[in-house]
Amino acid sequence: MTALRYGYGTNGFANHRLSDALAVVAGLGYDGVALTLDHDHLDPFAPGLARRVAAAADRLRDLGLGVVVETGARYLLDPWRKHAPTLLHDDRKVRLDFLHRAVAVGADLGAEAVSLWSGVRPDGVDDRTAWRRLVDGCAEVTAAATAAGVPLGLEPEPGMEVADIAGWRRLHAALGAPGRFGLTLDIGHCRCLEPVSVPDCVTAVATHLVNVQIDDMRRGVHEHLEFGAGEIDFPPVLRALIDGGYRGLVAVELPRHSHAAPTVARESLAFLRAAEKEGQ
Repeated sequence: MTALRYGYGTNGFANHRLSDALAVVAGLGYDGVALTLDHDHLDPFAPGLARRVAAAADRLRDLGLGVVVETGARYLLDPWRKHAPTLLHDDRKVRLDFLHRAVAVGADLGAEAVSLWSGVRPDGVDDRTAWRRLVDGCAEVTAAATAAGVPLGLEPEPGMEVADIAGWRRLHAALGAPGRFGLTLDIGHCRCLEPVSVPDCVTAVATHLVNVQIDDMRRGVHEHLEFGAGEIDFPPVLRALIDGGYRGLVAVELPRHSHAAPTVARESLAFLRAAEKEGQ
C-alpha cells in the first residue's frame, strides 16, 4: 500500500469518452481523477447537465474513484481565444459563470476540490485593474464554494497574474485568508520557477494544499513532461507530501499525451509507486 492517493487528469484522455477514460484510469489502479470540464467531458454548458452529472457521480462511485474538478479547458468559453475570457478580461462574467457552474458540478460529484487559475493579464488592462478584478472574482467564487461546501484551489501558473506561490500568498491575504480558498500545487511548476527546491516548496505550503498535480519539468521551461524526462527528483517530493500530511489526490498532469493515454497512464503510476517506495 502507498501512503499517497494517485489520480490522472482527464485532459490527458481527450480522445476517450469520459466513461471510458474513467474505466481505464480505475482499471490501472488509480485512486481518482482530475476531471477537466470540457467539450466532451461533462460540458457544463451542454443540455442535460444534471442528468450527466448524476451519471458521472454514479460511475465514479461504482469505480471507486475520487475526483477533483479542473477548469482549464481550452476554447470552451470562446472558440477564438484559448483559455479566455479569464477573471481579468473585460468580459470576465463568462468565466465567473463557468466557475459557478464548476462549483455546482463539484458539489454534486462530491469533489474533493475545484481548481482554478488567475489568467494572463490581457493587453490594455493595467496591473491595478487586473488585480482588483482577480480579487473580486475569487471572492465571489469563494463565497459560492463556501456555501456549497467545496474547497477551492487556485493554481499558480507560469506567466499568469498569479504565477508562483508568493503570488498565491498575496491573493490569499487580499481575500482575508478564507477557509475554503486553498492552493492547487503543480509539482512541475515548482521546478520551473520557484526559488527553492521542489520538496521545500511542498513543505512550505503543506497546510494550504487542497489539490496536487504532478509531472516532470525543467528549470525555466513550462512544458509538462513524462516522469524521467525532466529534472525533478521525485522520491523526496513524495516524501514531503506524506510528511506534510497531504491526503488529497496527486493527479498526473500530462495534457498533451492523449495520443497514448493508456500507456502513459500505466507507466506514470508505476513510476510514482516506485518513487514513493524509494523515498520511504
